[in-house]
Amino acid sequence: MLIGKRIPNVTFRTRVRDESIGGPNPFRWEDKTTADYFGGKRVVLFSLPGAFTPTCSTYQLPDFEKLAGEFKAEGIDEIYCISVNDAFVMNAWGKSQNLEKVKLIPDGSGEFTRKMGMLVAKDNLGFGMRSWRYAAIINDGIVEQWFEEEGYSDNCDSDPYGVSSPQNILENLKSTKIAA
Repeated sequence: MLIGKRIPNVTFRTRVRDESIGGPNPFRWEDKTTADYFGGKRVVLFSLPGAFTPTCSTYQLPDFEKLAGEFKAEGIDEIYCISVNDAFVMNAWGKSQNLEKVKLIPDGSGEFTRKMGMLVAKDNLGFGMRSWRYAAIINDGIVEQWFEEEGYSDNCDSDPYGVSSPQNILENLKSTKIAA
């Protein structure tokens, strides 16, 4: 169980829009660290097997986007989606999903995912190494709550989804607040 543990210190290679570049692809590389994303904030981080995949694109990401206001009301500063995909893929996916509230983190090499202990082989789907589906509430870099889908394994025949759904996490946040 990762509750109470500090998340790994990793540098992510991102692509950010920079109008000063001009042309059809006005983006530049920008390194972002774990501290940049998680320092001094209480966030929801959710991870999924891949951009543009059915469950991720139809339910998980759009539902986090729709429920962002409710998360904010529960004391969440940011919602991040991380996947073992490069910055180009993550940016294209974000654009295709018309994201405004959820921010995407590219874990192209899988370093963060590996250090979180969530890297699995998905060779059976032709994906290679990807993330197991999970979510966490992270407060200033420390895991506060953990939501991991059942059946963690390499080349899993199924793609469980429910524990890491935004609805389940939101329900948990609300019940935790009531209990406190």
